[in-house]
Amino acid sequence: MKPSVQLRLGQNLTMTPQLQQAIRLLQLSTLELQVQIQEALETNPMLEALEGEEAQVEAGEDATDAAPNGEGGHEHSSIEDAAPAEERSGADDIPEELPVDSNWEDIYDVTPFSGSGGAAEADGRDLFENQSSGGESLREHLMWQLNLIPMSAEDRAIAMSLVDAINEDGYLSESLESIQASLSDDMDGELPLEEIEAVLHLVQQLDPAGSGARDLSECLLIQLHQLPADTPWLDEAKRLVRDHLESLGSHDYRQLMRALRVSESELQEIVALIQGLNPRPGGLISNESPEYVIPDVFVRKHEGRWQVELNPDIAPRLRINPLYASFVRRADTSQDNVYMRNHLQEARWFIKSLQSRNETLLRVATAIVEQQRGFLEHGEEAMKPLVLRDIAEQLDMHESTISRVTTQKYMHTPRGIFEFKYFFSSHVGTADGGECSATAIRAMIRKLISEEPAGKPMSDSKIAAILVDRGIHVARRTVAKYREAMAIPPSNERKRLI
Repeated sequence: MKPSVQLRLGQNLTMTPQLQQAIRLLQLSTLELQVQIQEALETNPMLEALEGEEAQVEAGEDATDAAPNGEGGHEHSSIEDAAPAEERSGADDIPEELPVDSNWEDIYDVTPFSGSGGAAEADGRDLFENQSSGGESLREHLMWQLNLIPMSAEDRAIAMSLVDAINEDGYLSESLESIQASLSDDMDGELPLEEIEAVLHLVQQLDPAGSGARDLSECLLIQLHQLPADTPWLDEAKRLVRDHLESLGSHDYRQLMRALRVSESELQEIVALIQGLNPRPGGLISNESPEYVIPDVFVRKHEGRWQVELNPDIAPRLRINPLYASFVRRADTSQDNVYMRNHLQEARWFIKSLQSRNETLLRVATAIVEQQRGFLEHGEEAMKPLVLRDIAEQLDMHESTISRVTTQKYMHTPRGIFEFKYFFSSHVGTADGGECSATAIRAMIRKLISEEPAGKPMSDSKIAAILVDRGIHVARRTVAKYREAMAIPPSNERKRLI
């Protein structure tokens, strides 16, 4: 073939760096966005965060200039590229000299501080509230108690080995024989199994009660032994836990009444005493710090209308540093000027991407609230079926964009804090040809189970028949699937004493 020149027409989609940055910011969670903003502030000298009164003033100006968006007439604060401004006046400047006989408080306004509360007490906040300190593990808690008990070096070594073998739930995860074999290798001679068991009984008396148990029956018995001797039905509860725990687990109350020779009301008191115990004592000691969810938008009802507003505290307000921006010269091609000009352009792109993220987030949240107004008014049973495509068509956006916006984004409503994804669910057909949300069906199933007779719980088939009578066509296996998803046991395990 001879080489030739050909002209072809075609279309292709190019991902510009600006578009890539906007997409990346759009799918970030609140915490990830804060990290990204902090990284941009540290690497780009053209960016600066507004703080204190300056941020409040600009926020007020944005709120005044913002136009109502949607039915609720809500407003949102945008992050704008600030024009160069004069430097702040010298009101905050430190004077060169202070009078000899004056105190610092005479010149400056300081927050009152005391040894007990300090600034936190001045603001009415708890000093120890939201302190992110690592918790104490169960092993550390048990070791701390062992150090307070006088014992021989040999018994202490056994006790430490036993504590090391206790899992997070508080149960002994290794057999005494394996612990005996490991200790015998480190000590001269073989340790008697009775001595290890004696030290185990000592460990089982530590807090939390039930730690070091080898099974559930022993865990509950340890807790029962620590109750006062005059506790009603204590002996019967010990006998039930020791000999008839399987019958209690299978809800065979008739067998329990015959074995313990008690009436139904008496058995109910015994079972109530056992239910007050903790089957997982290790869960009381946790070294995990709590994780707090920061909502991205707030939804509230004002004068009969639902309003959607962005959370102004999820990210600092940014602007272009006016001093550094004034140093950029258009005609200058020096290395320093090119460096500042590139960072200035990057800062403008970053601020624009943040503004685009906020606008998209607000539009999607507003569309979700418009679709799920019944949920906000009446609860889960009024939830409408909704998929990503519905919101995408309503806002004229791509479905992938809606997916990015609704991932790891949270909405604060009068009914609680929910992830955006929570409002999307599949649908089931109804008798009149309509659709019912899967979330609403789960809420109906939960309500039916909560109202069922304690001694005669409803089966999945019965629940399905009730839903069919209400016009919702669901199969028994669908009810079972939704029930298992809500961690609700089957009917034979829900049977309770009246």
